[in-house]
Amino acid sequence: MTMNRRQALSKIIGISTAAAGATLVGTSAFAGTDAQGNFRLELGDKLKYVPLDAMATAKLAYETGGGCMHQVFHALVTMLANSASADAAKFASIPTAIAGYGAAGIAGQGTVCGNINATGMLVNILDDLNGQNAAVIGATFRYYENTELPYSSDEFVAGIGSTAEKTALVGSSSTANSILCHSSISNWSKASGLTFAQKGERCKRLSACVAYHLVELLNRAYGGEDLSALPESKPSNEAQTCQSCHGVDSTMGSAASVKTDMECTTCHTGHYN
Repeated sequence: MTMNRRQALSKIIGISTAAAGATLVGTSAFAGTDAQGNFRLELGDKLKYVPLDAMATAKLAYETGGGCMHQVFHALVTMLANSASADAAKFASIPTAIAGYGAAGIAGQGTVCGNINATGMLVNILDDLNGQNAAVIGATFRYYENTELPYSSDEFVAGIGSTAEKTALVGSSSTANSILCHSSISNWSKASGLTFAQKGERCKRLSACVAYHLVELLNRAYGGEDLSALPESKPSNEAQTCQSCHGVDSTMGSAASVKTDMECTTCHTGHYN
């Protein structure tokens, strides 16, 4: 049997396509792994959390470079990679350097704080925590908004491996009143009299504080506590008042529909801006 060039090309393409299809089928049988059978985190994968030491995690975050988002994400993932979690090896495979983009409100843009960004990224890959995953995120966000940070007690400073001398570099603790980096740092700058360029020690300690509290919340959720019922995981009274008119499925009159739990009055005063 003879075969012209077009027929030969069609035959080759058919064979190649079949081989490629076989390869795809083979790979899909090992969801979440690469061609060598190594775990590769994929969309929808959920890894098992186990209780961690909050202070040890905070210390690791403080000692880690790469900006606030990387500090928190790297600390939590690394602690879980070295834990008794059934998925410890899978945590160890996660390239935490991907969180480096979040520094200074995403590459210096002053938007969502990297600590908050890291919280969402971390909790997103955790398996069900007694139905409290969303509450952990909400409680962390509200804590960041409403707590005077960073901590400056002798116990916490020693626990993260810092010193009293370095406390002077922080200037003053402050309340962010927002999950946005620029609001957080602006309020700290006003309270401390220092500039953005001098934020180094303050932000390292802030990341340690968030890592510490995030672990506390995760441990409590793991233990079965209903965090969603706590006031600290809900929007402030002011934000809830705003939501009464600016709802997600109904609004008051011509009010715009809004979906957010963050503080409203930090940026919006009444109906004038």
